[in-house]
Parts: sequence; C-alpha cells; structure tokens
Amino acid sequence: MKKYILAIAALLTVSTGFAQPAANARNILDKAYSTYENSNGIKMTFNITTTDENGTAYQPQKGTARVKGNKFKIEMPTIDTWFDGKTQWVLMKDLNEVNISHPSNEEIASISPLALLSMYKTGFTLDTPASGIINGKNAFVINMSPTASKSDFKKISVGIDKKTNSVLQVDITLKNGMRNKIDINDYNTNYNFTDTEFIFNKDQHKGVEVVDLR
Repeated sequence: MKKYILAIAALLTVSTGFAQPAANARNILDKAYSTYENSNGIKMTFNITTTDENGTAYQPQKGTARVKGNKFKIEMPTIDTWFDGKTQWVLMKDLNEVNISHPSNEEIASISPLALLSMYKTGFTLDTPASGIINGKNAFVINMSPTASKSDFKKISVGIDKKTNSVLQVDITLKNGMRNKIDINDYNTNYNFTDTEFIFNKDQHKGVEVVDLR
C-alpha cells in the first residue's frame, strides 16, 4: 500500500534530443507550476508502474486524481486518498479502514503533482532539460536531485508537455531503490471543485474503521 501512496505525485521512458541551457529548467517548471496554480480544478487519469528495490515490476495500477490548489483526492482500485490542505485520509478498501494523519510536506509532495512541482524551487538541483517524446507528445524532460541528505527521494524525472505546459509523466526513484513511474493519460483543467470533495465523509462510508494517527 505504501509504495502507491509514496508514488502518486504524483506524476520516463524518453528518447533524448537537443538540450537547452540548464537555467531553462526552472523556467519550464515555473510554467508547469502556473498551469496547476491558476486552475480552479484539475482532473486527470493515470497509470502507475512500481518496481521494487530488487527490480521486480508490479502490475500497473490505474487511478483518477482531482486537484485544487494544495487539495486533492486520488482514487485507485484498492486505495482512496483525500487531502484538504492539512489533514489526509487514506482509505484502504481491502481492510475497510481509513487512516487519518497530518502528513509532512515531503509526504504530500510524493502524492500531489502541485506539491511535487513546488519543491523544485528550493529542494532540488535541476539538470539541463532534454527534449523527448513521451506518450506520443513532444516534451521537456527534467531530472531533479534533492539537496537534503535526509530526503526519501534519490531522483525525480519530470516530463512536461511543450505545447500545454502540463505534466505528462513523473518517474520517482527512492533512496531504498524503489521506483514509481506515473503516466498521465487524460488531463483537464476545466473543473470547479468544491472543498468538500477533498474531505473524507464518514457518512458515505458506514462501517469503516477509523484510525486517527494525528
């Protein structure tokens, strides 16, 4: 379960082409961040592929994410996650249990694309952007390395659509060797979500055991 929660951020198999000056990496990520920040609501579908530290690949999982500012809801076959900007609820469907917590900024960055993108401003060094084809689209590919030695991340690669400035793919390698690759299949910025959509509603999940970890 944890491998999927850490991965969704969320969100490179790349054929590299010409490179641009390294300073341009920050400008490209600024534009991608603005695309998220200026939208009232984003809905996306994605596939996540996890490879463990021994190189064993798990069955890809499909999911749907709703994002509004620093709030999000992520739905997957076995796990649903809500975050209202402070509190996180993780519903584990097979256990019929929801865990409530106040996650750290890094934990949120592992899940929310907006939070992940915001980390580049202070928490990462950026490599020179490369040009490649991701999911059939022309993209910039930027490798990010954390500056903090205690970070759970080893490397993050982000693929940005050259035309729309949206995120196409996120490839996360953790220090323990686990790798999570998130492909975004459908991306729409035309939603106007209410804040209640990012809060777990116990009345809609009767019988679920609540574990408060705050």
